[in-house]
Amino acid sequence: MKITSTNIAKPTTIVWNGKKTKTGIYKTPTNAPIYLEKETVKSDEVSDRNVHGGIYKACYLFSENQYDYWKKLYPHLDWNYGMFGENLTVKNLDETKLFIGDIYKIGEALVQVTQPREPCFKLGLRFGSQEVIQQFINYGFPGIYVRVLQEGFVQTGNSLKCMEHDKSSISIYDFFQLLYSKTKNLQHLKAVHNHKALPQKKRALLNRFIKNHIKQD
Repeated sequence: MKITSTNIAKPTTIVWNGKKTKTGIYKTPTNAPIYLEKETVKSDEVSDRNVHGGIYKACYLFSENQYDYWKKLYPHLDWNYGMFGENLTVKNLDETKLFIGDIYKIGEALVQVTQPREPCFKLGLRFGSQEVIQQFINYGFPGIYVRVLQEGFVQTGNSLKCMEHDKSSISIYDFFQLLYSKTKNLQHLKAVHNHKALPQKKRALLNRFIKNHIKQD
């Protein structure tokens, strides 16, 4: 895996349901290295701290390999890296091989894989259609959020070097399925329901899934 593009955004004001709101979804490539801080990417816009940024969503990575699929669905868009709101566009990023808790070295930074991206209406605004949200869920390759264990600069061309692989965990791809599928995989739930790489709210949600699964049995 290698960084294809580093992307940041300036604050953009949009109108949604008749109300003005600020967003950082409109990210564009930058020629300079970007600095990964503990709760955000330096100089990047994070407007809604309830759902973006923070310790468990400090930086968002999306696969360059998925761009062709989306370009075919939305050929009229003005395509560039950062379209999905990602800070790092990464060649050969594969959610089926990235496990919750995995630790990677990227440039000067050390990061830990935490969770997949869950799409919201702002992705729909970027694509000009709210239909993209369900399409994004159905496709199943959402990119990853990471926790920054060691701050530092990263830049285009940096490789992602696996420092620690959590074999007891599950992949980001499988976790994404857990969040959205009606039928939950109990084995997957038990593997990560108290994983320290996940925020407490996610752990509580997984434990509710387990309780519901037991009730149904």
